[in-house]
Amino acid sequence: MMCDIQGDPYAAKRQKMVSSQLRRRGIRDERVLAAMERVPRHEFVEEHFRFRAYDDDPLPIGEGQTVSQPFMVAYMLEALEVTPEHHVLEVGTGTGYQAALLADLARDVITIERHGSLADAARRNLDRLGYRNVTVITGDGTQGWSEAAPYDRIIVAAAAPRVPPSQFEQLAEGGKLIVPVGSTELQEVLLVEKKDGRPLTRQLEGCRFVPLIGTEGFSPPR
Repeated sequence: MMCDIQGDPYAAKRQKMVSSQLRRRGIRDERVLAAMERVPRHEFVEEHFRFRAYDDDPLPIGEGQTVSQPFMVAYMLEALEVTPEHHVLEVGTGTGYQAALLADLARDVITIERHGSLADAARRNLDRLGYRNVTVITGDGTQGWSEAAPYDRIIVAAAAPRVPPSQFEQLAEGGKLIVPVGSTELQEVLLVEKKDGRPLTRQLEGCRFVPLIGTEGFSPPR
């Protein structure tokens, strides 16, 4: 469930990322910080971007998508309060970085990606690094993945025009869903908890994510 790369030349950079970008900016969840220090972000980006893998920036991964900046990843994971008993749905796999972090934090992870090439890359990356509690699905993540519902936690790594109804329906009672909501240009992170079958919503940070494309998200660009 966790990566162990002997003689990792990026270990010091990960430690610096955690101390200077995450702790210093207010991330306090020790399990999230430890996962961010363990999981090799450089393994999930193209080789010519590896020297930037531990900068606090999103990086392109192909298909017009990005791997999110480390601070925003840590911020959303901390807000979601994932525990080792949780069954988690991730929407927007990319090349698998956040899925690896979730695998470190949760019991198991279903992650869904609409781009087949990225889903294939994520499978290769996660398999190569030894993450066995993650299942990568190719499909429309706006509709969630009902076959493995209900989920204790749902995290969406792209911006939606509203909280996707299918995702909320697949959330377990007492579960939490975190999703950036707004326009294609500017959004706000929403944390939604299911209480008595209804959404209890809290507004968190402003943010900017790539759009969530699909039936319950944005339409594909023409």
